[in-house]
Parts: sequence; structure tokens; C-alpha cells
Amino acid sequence: MAELGQGVVLYDGALLTSNALLGQHVLVMPRAIIHHDVRIGDYSIVGAGVIMAGGVTVGPDCYIGSGACIRDGVSIGEGAVVGMGSVVVRDVAPGAVVAGNPARVLRNAAQPAE
Repeated sequence: MAELGQGVVLYDGALLTSNALLGQHVLVMPRAIIHHDVRIGDYSIVGAGVIMAGGVTVGPDCYIGSGACIRDGVSIGEGAVVGMGSVVVRDVAPGAVVAGNPARVLRNAAQPAE
């Protein structure tokens, strides 16, 4: 059974499987798939078509871009940003901005974009 915090919004076609836990005010866009034992922290956004394999942990205040795929057991640190279509196969540090296939660090979220 999935557990949803206060203010969670699941858009059309979003799929949650067993033991998923979504914190408060998490937004899950259309067609996102969140597999077993995933934990998503408060105020995070999961883009359309994202696939999170089992056991993924997403910290609070994260943004996971549309179409991203996250490998089982990976942790995404607080405030991190995952770019659209990225394939995340390693843990992402808090505040990091990652993108690509495989995803690599582009900068820290606190730094202005070039």
C-alpha cells in the first residue's frame, strides 16, 4: 500500500506501487511510474513520464525532470535537480544539478546557470 502525505497531487496516469511513501505537497505529473519502496521528500516535483525503480530515495525540495529514469536504490539529495530525459545510475549529492545519459553533475543548484 502506498502512503501519501498531506497535499499530494497525482496527475492522470501516475502509477504508485507497493510501499511507496510520498511526503507532503509532492506533485507527480502524468504517466510517472513510482515503483516499490520509493521514498519522496516533501515539496518535490516528479515530471511527466519519470520512471523510478524500486528503493529510490528522493530528498525534499527536489525536481525530477520529465522522462528521467532513476535506477533502483539510488538516492537523490535534498534540493537536487535531475534534467529531462536523464538516466540516473548513481547517487546525486544534495543541491546538485545533473543531466545526461548517464547523468553527470553540471553544477550546484545554488549557482546561476550559464
